[in-house]
Amino acid sequence: MMSDASTPDRATPEFLHEMATMIVATLNLEMTPEQIQPDEPLYGEGLGLDSIDILEIALVIAKTYGLQLKTDSDDNVLIFRSLRSLAEHVATFRNK
Repeated sequence: MMSDASTPDRATPEFLHEMATMIVATLNLEMTPEQIQPDEPLYGEGLGLDSIDILEIALVIAKTYGLQLKTDSDDNVLIFRSLRSLAEHVATFRNK
């Protein structure tokens, strides 16, 4: 499976659900993980997360997956674009 011409799709349905569950639990959202659409924007419009929410998610990702997300990284806009983009990034770079 390929998500585009060069990147394998690492965001399996199971991993997308795991990440959605982590987001709901971390932020105490009043929704189920299934209600987070994989390609819906996380920040601002869409899910409506703000910079503090993103920071909290980044901290849990660091603890859970051993992946440090830098707060000043230009890539954060792409990484946190959607559940799918976040899951693909974590799946690709997490500590095995």
